Amino acid sequence: MRHVLLATTFALVLVAPAGAQSETTNQTIDQQLGDHTKYEAVIKALQTAVAAHDAAGVAELVSYPIGVRVNGKETHIKSAKAFAENYDAIFTPTIAKAVTDQKYDDLFVNYKGIMFGDGQVWINGICRDNACKEFDAKIITIQEGPGK
Repeated sequence: MRHVLLATTFALVLVAPAGAQSETTNQTIDQQLGDHTKYEAVIKALQTAVAAHDAAGVAELVSYPIGVRVNGKETHIKSAKAFAENYDAIFTPTIAKAVTDQKYDDLFVNYKGIMFGDGQVWINGICRDNACKEFDAKIITIQEGPGK
């Protein structure tokens, strides 16, 4: 069974003077979701892999199974291999641009996770134990935009 890490507090607005924003983003991630270093590593790996069109690299960052649209049809992808095979249909130019254009300091963070763009990609913690003391930061949502 897949457990998604959900904090019980509400979203914090990220407002800080120039230069302090990354620290504020990290603090918000720590407060809302847990260890920001786990999320920061996945965010950087995702942006690098998408920029390089590295389907296998992106596939390793996804929590499976994941529901995505492939050629307009809702599909459940169950493995990294299947994801990589369908990468171009899943990671459309709109989604890829949302990921590569996203600035770390401008990430939206709340108890549901970390959002890229207008909701094209979400990352959250996937619990490795029942108490959720250990978790992996993974992609949990990929979509053209909110509600699409």
